[in-house]
Amino acid sequence: MNRLLLPALIAAALGLCACGGKSDPAGPAGTQRITLMLDFFPNADHAGIYQALADGEFRRAGLDVHLQVPGDPSAPLKLLAAGRTDLAISYEPELLLARAKGAKLVSIAALVQRPLTSIIAPPSSKLRSAADLEGHTVGTAGIPYQSAYLRTIVKRAGGDPSRVKEINVGFDLVPAMLSKKVFATLGGFWNYEGIQLRRKHRHPTVIPVDKAGVPTYDELVIVARQDEVGPRAATLRRFLQALSRAHQALRANPARGITALLKANPSLDPGLQRASVQATLPAFFPRDTRKPWGWQDPATWAAYGNWMFRNGLVGQPPLAQRAIDDNLLPGQGF
Repeated sequence: MNRLLLPALIAAALGLCACGGKSDPAGPAGTQRITLMLDFFPNADHAGIYQALADGEFRRAGLDVHLQVPGDPSAPLKLLAAGRTDLAISYEPELLLARAKGAKLVSIAALVQRPLTSIIAPPSSKLRSAADLEGHTVGTAGIPYQSAYLRTIVKRAGGDPSRVKEINVGFDLVPAMLSKKVFATLGGFWNYEGIQLRRKHRHPTVIPVDKAGVPTYDELVIVARQDEVGPRAATLRRFLQALSRAHQALRANPARGITALLKANPSLDPGLQRASVQATLPAFFPRDTRKPWGWQDPATWAAYGNWMFRNGLVGQPPLAQRAIDDNLLPGQGF
């Protein structure tokens, strides 16, 4: 949702898998069929998933996993709630917003365990810190919590948010910045647009939002319907264990996951994906090495949820312990 929307890549990705109705519960003999809807076109954030497919981790876990690519990056949680997919990848803030509107959804694992969203500016802006945003125009994708990020960041830097003009540039974040339509953007990812610009020798300034005053959060999470977590606990646990093993393998040798990713989406720039996967590897795992892959910290979810409440994004502080379920992760639960 927060990345630059590249129509050609989306079109190529949409050819990979259809977003049809909910799949049958059984795949090949002896396996359980699971559909997982991605948050966007296949990219470096999904390398561990493609590693699991390439290594046969899902198959060995007795699972027949099928990936779906959304036609609209805002659609996965809606389609999940409607029963059109078994699982969906989304964003912590999107899940909390959906739950505030009554959606019975829960995150069962964190795929990317820290913020990727960043302030990005070209060298011509001479942006040294968030304080330099005051008096300038910042482009966002028009997402409400991005506006709240911007206000929080400017206040934290000692500036006046009313002296920063925000304009909605949709997903044309990079073009708006390079054309000097805006002084900086907020919405691109440090592991994607930031790397993409560096590879093109654009030398951007990149400030992750959690380094500028926004509470840390899990950028990407794997979401299930709340009423299915218990009845499908054994299947979902096998799914997450397979993903955990695949991410460990990806960390040890990223080449296989990257190869599988590029095969799934040939339109991707191989050099960019390799650089992006290498940069993202630490974010696939919790900072606390005692915790398993996929860990979601209730305290940080509560802090982020309280920030959403203080900024008027939700009507009451979200109950973090109800929005997440770590019991299906390796070594957790019963």
